[in-house]
Formats: sequence, structure tokens, C-alpha cells
Amino acid sequence: MRSEEIAQYLQDNPQFFEEHADLISRLVIPHPHGGRTISITERQMLGLRDKNKLLEGKMSELLQFGEENDSISEKMHRLGVAMIAAASFQSVLHTLNFHLRDDFAIPHVALRLWGHPENSDELPEFADVSEKLQVFAETLSEPYCGSTSGFETSSWFGDASSHLRSQALIAMRNGGGTIGMIALGSEEPQRFYAGMGTLYLERLGEMASAALARVLR
Repeated sequence: MRSEEIAQYLQDNPQFFEEHADLISRLVIPHPHGGRTISITERQMLGLRDKNKLLEGKMSELLQFGEENDSISEKMHRLGVAMIAAASFQSVLHTLNFHLRDDFAIPHVALRLWGHPENSDELPEFADVSEKLQVFAETLSEPYCGSTSGFETSSWFGDASSHLRSQALIAMRNGGGTIGMIALGSEEPQRFYAGMGTLYLERLGEMASAALARVLR
């Protein structure tokens, strides 16, 4: 008989070991972590111990994720409160930059808005943006995370542009229309990577959009 057939037979006939109870005490199997043989009972204990270690590792990982999410949520709350209190365009920009750099440790932050209010020509936030990028922002269903290569947004970071290895691009919307984009840059290739979670980045875009639309109205 093949081993698969024996395993299937034992599964289909659970009374086998009741009928041959003495067999359990006489069976020995290889130790999973050594060359000696052990009883089935001891092997079961080792299996349970390994499962417990695996569960403890997963629990520790979940607790770590929970603590990280709690920390990010607290930072997002502080940013949201500060953005509500900001009463002018420059105040909103300062608040956004301060919290992202000091609280979230994001070294490079840049922002562009499509509209051009009066006396705004000299502000970098209202510098011209290509139609291609505006269309790209319009099609973003969630923030883009990945390389800076091939994006004009890399030039938004000034002298630091050549050193950046990853970025997050967040479309800002107001009333359904796209009004601009936030770019976050990092020298670390894995700070913003394809496939990472973007929930908090989406919330950041929503808060910034609401605050900027309010002060530019």
C-alpha cells in the first residue's frame, strides 16, 4: 500500500486505534528536530509546541501592527486639528509641511495646485504643471507609490531631486474635480513602494484638499 492510501484508511476508520489501543504505545516515529525516535504522544506535544510558537509570533506581529496604526492615527488626528485651525493659505502649507516632516518623518514634501488665484504667480505651489500630469492625477483612484523615474514631480523637490528614490503622489480633489497634487519624496527606495497600503495617504489628501479649498475660496 502507498502511504497516501494508509493515511486515507486511518482517516476513514477512526476506530482503528480504539481496536488497537496498545499499538499507540508501541509506535515510534522520527524526532522532527533530531535523529532519535519518539512516541506518537511526544510527537503530538512537539507539534502543539511548534503551533504555539507560530501563533505567538503571529500575535506579536498583529500587536506591532496595531501599535503602529494607533501611532499613525494619533499623528493624523494632530494634523487634522492643526489643519482646521489654519486660517490662511500660507498657514495651511506651513502646517502640512511641519507635521509631515516632524511627525511623520517624511523628508521632502511638495505641492502643486492647478488654479491660479490673483498674486500667486511667484508661489511655487502654483507653478505650471503639464497636461500629462494633470490627466494622470485625474485617473488616480488611489495614491501612486513607487519610483520617481519618468515623473516631472521629481523636479518639484529642488536640489534634493537627484537623490530621491521613491515617492508618493496624492491627487487632491474638491467637489469631485482634481485641484492639485501632493508629492512626498524619500531617499529610501522602500519608503514608498508599489502595493503598500495607502489608506492614510488618501486621508491626508482629503484633509489637505478640504483645508486648501477653504482658504482659497
